[in-house]
Amino acid sequence: MADFLFEPQAPVAIPIARGGQFAVRRIYCVGRNYAEHIREMGNDERDPPFFFSKPADAVITGGAPMPYPPQTADLHHEIELVVAIGKDGSDIAVEDALEHVYGYAVGLDMTRRDLQATAKKAGRPWEMAKAFDYSAPVGEIEPAEFIGHPSQGAITLRVNGDERQRGDLGDQIWNVSETIAELSRFVTLRAGDLIMTGTPAGVSAVTRGDVLEGAIEGVGTVRTTIV
Repeated sequence: MADFLFEPQAPVAIPIARGGQFAVRRIYCVGRNYAEHIREMGNDERDPPFFFSKPADAVITGGAPMPYPPQTADLHHEIELVVAIGKDGSDIAVEDALEHVYGYAVGLDMTRRDLQATAKKAGRPWEMAKAFDYSAPVGEIEPAEFIGHPSQGAITLRVNGDERQRGDLGDQIWNVSETIAELSRFVTLRAGDLIMTGTPAGVSAVTRGDVLEGAIEGVGTVRTTIV
């Protein structure tokens, strides 16, 4: 038994809809993967998406509340399809990419937009805008063997019952296979990794007391309350 200086943290896990738990290793996020969202953020939709990360312990599950984070006055929601990787690989070919997917979930990439804007202007990393505590609410994971590999279907987010975001998975600039192949050129993907695949248009601010309810047709739901 290793002689740890202090007790290691328990693994972060996401419930699997059919039973069991998915242990989270890393979270990768895709930037700029829906054309309308790219335009609303004032960027060029011809640019390819890029990748950033969140820590595994940013995940919250089971509809747990999300504390409003410090150092921001402009917290934004971003509803996303989450890909759960179940098989290791690097330099994965597009045609083989779906073999590495265990399943899918619905997630929220919560963003301190004011910190992101400041970082962009200064040419600095976005980490403190994206990788903060509780910044990744995720719903249950549906195994691909039961739901297939969704490439179309409505993706929506409601805040206090009012629809804020609506798109379709078919509107993604890079589909799941292409995203996995591209990301695996830079890092070795491992079982337990999550990929958050970008958000459609309609991102906007939330505040304490707001109830966020996201859904993706054929995949599932995610829910949290800002406290």
